[in-house]
Amino acid sequence: MEYFDVARILTTHGLNGEVKVNVITDFPEERFAEGMHLSLRSDTNRTLTVEKSRPFKQFWLIQFKEITDIDQAEKLRGQILVVSEEDRGELPDGVYYYKDIFDCDVIDEETGKRIGKIVDIQSPGANDIWLVREDDGKEYWIPNIADVVKKVDVAAKKVYVELMEGLRDED
Repeated sequence: MEYFDVARILTTHGLNGEVKVNVITDFPEERFAEGMHLSLRSDTNRTLTVEKSRPFKQFWLIQFKEITDIDQAEKLRGQILVVSEEDRGELPDGVYYYKDIFDCDVIDEETGKRIGKIVDIQSPGANDIWLVREDDGKEYWIPNIADVVKKVDVAAKKVYVELMEGLRDED
């Protein structure tokens, strides 16, 4: 079974076993919802059940049913919390997990020709930008917007695009 990182446990919070985490997911409300099952990357057989959680400054605080005091919580410091693929959930149309976009072939929708491969993703603002690397090593960023990204076929690992003028330097 595949697992996905959702948070890093930073420290304890209070005396009752609550932990402060640095979030590594775009969906903290879902991942840390009451009753959600998480595991430790170092021991995926150990399941932790979220009892309650809440945002705290730029972090989240999580209380697990299985962790009832500060001593137990202290042993979790530095651990990575993961969610199993089966608990990951479905995304709305047009929303993708980064792992599903990485290494996708980029195809020119008009010509059907392969342009390159997606090698990086950044989230600088309103939309993600994807770094395309051509076979000759040339790289450029494309925005993940409807005017550019026309279709994503996760199963085939292909992204069909219509490049706007100026996105790709033509030599």
